[in-house]
Amino acid sequence: MSSLDNVRGLADWIPGRLADIAPVITVVGDVMLDGWWHGTIERFCREAPAPVVELTQQTYAPGGAANTAMNLAALGARVRIAGLTGTDDAGRQLREILTNANVDTTHLIQHPGATTTTKYRVLGGDQMMLRLDSGATTPTAEALQVLADAVPGALADSAAVVICDYGSGALSGVVHEALLKEPRPGVTVVDAHDPGPWAPLRPDVATPNAAEAAQLLGLKWDDSARRVDQVQERASDLLEATGARAVIVTLDRDGTVMLTPDDRGHRTWAKPVTEKQASGAGDTFVACLTLARATGLPLTTAQDLAQIAADVVVRRKGTSVCSTADLAKYLGYFPDSVVDAETLASLIAEERAAGKRIVLTNGCFDVLHRGHTRYLNQAKELGDVLVVALNDDASTRRLKGPDRPINALSDRAGVIAALSCVDYVTAFSTDNPIPLIEILHPDIYAKGGDYSTEMLEETDVVEAHGGVVRILDYVADHSTTAVVERIQAQVAHQPGHNPAQRGAEVL
Repeated sequence: MSSLDNVRGLADWIPGRLADIAPVITVVGDVMLDGWWHGTIERFCREAPAPVVELTQQTYAPGGAANTAMNLAALGARVRIAGLTGTDDAGRQLREILTNANVDTTHLIQHPGATTTTKYRVLGGDQMMLRLDSGATTPTAEALQVLADAVPGALADSAAVVICDYGSGALSGVVHEALLKEPRPGVTVVDAHDPGPWAPLRPDVATPNAAEAAQLLGLKWDDSARRVDQVQERASDLLEATGARAVIVTLDRDGTVMLTPDDRGHRTWAKPVTEKQASGAGDTFVACLTLARATGLPLTTAQDLAQIAADVVVRRKGTSVCSTADLAKYLGYFPDSVVDAETLASLIAEERAAGKRIVLTNGCFDVLHRGHTRYLNQAKELGDVLVVALNDDASTRRLKGPDRPINALSDRAGVIAALSCVDYVTAFSTDNPIPLIEILHPDIYAKGGDYSTEMLEETDVVEAHGGVVRILDYVADHSTTAVVERIQAQVAHQPGHNPAQRGAEVL
């Protein structure tokens, strides 16, 4: 398949393909300079009971919209940035870092009527002691007009635009009007503290975080554990308030939730770290999401890829970026991700001891499609840990016929394991997973809606160990057989088709 709009699973070749396409993407918004000042603490000052930090290292990185631009450049996009800085040292330093990263700063306006926003963090050892913020002042009318005049050139021939409005006032007034007036490029993403003013733009995607979504809806989360449910319950309100075709609410440790008018949302799960000093993971998410959409990846696949990019940077200190190589390396781990039953039993015992509910599902999962990803997301939502058991190649042939599987076990496992909703992947060679159920004793055993509990041989075994069987949605139009038949039909009508090459073309 040559088009990325059919790609449903993640594989290590995808980041390189996005970089090869290298679309032009414009970032418009509030830029800033982040500073990370590291030092040691061995004494307190005499003037007050405050620690003395002996600085050993000072590093600087673009922040805000500039960090989004840096991430896009690291992922292979051709990036333009439009925004305002002062004619100060911080502004000059910010422009230099961006230029060295191959970001086009032609439309990054240096103006005496603006001040460069800075956020300097002081760390003693691994502990953040202080953050110093400056420059958050509204630009003058003259400075705003200069930026507004630059908007048409910045957007010209762009495949996508990201609007990063963090409330500094740099995108207010005439700049806001200019962005609403200009013809919209292929993909528009709004990342704003208040997405409401951008609703007339009818963006393709708006990406508020939990706090921004709550403010937009005029509510407070009554229970952080229920944020996902509350977001989904207010889907229509969020879509109306943002004017967006899709809203993806980022929920830090809880991953992300996509809301769409057709009620076919999608969920990702973060892989959080206990302690972190990372900043800007949200910028990384937005950058990767925008690049993936600009190159044609389906929105759900783009959301999954963006979650992985955010997971990469959240494990790093400071303001950092996720590169093409970082993504490919992360995805490259998954083809070897099949966990044997004995090892898995030990891992599940540890998860259960920590009070987590174990969900098990199984299947061939040959050519991944939207029905699969929707089903696996639903399975994950039933508990805390999702185990996917794959039929090995021999048992898949027995079930599906001599021409299946299309993809070998290692490839299927790699694609499934890369989904954020999946915690463990294992394989079984029998015609049903009863031997595996006897080992794992899942709390919940999930199957698709083409089954009933009475039809399943596994039901008695699951219930004998205290578990329950749950039947989930079945999307008939998205069956693997239907997908394969459509691909084969398209291939058969191509000039020069050779039936002997059918398997390679389907891949």
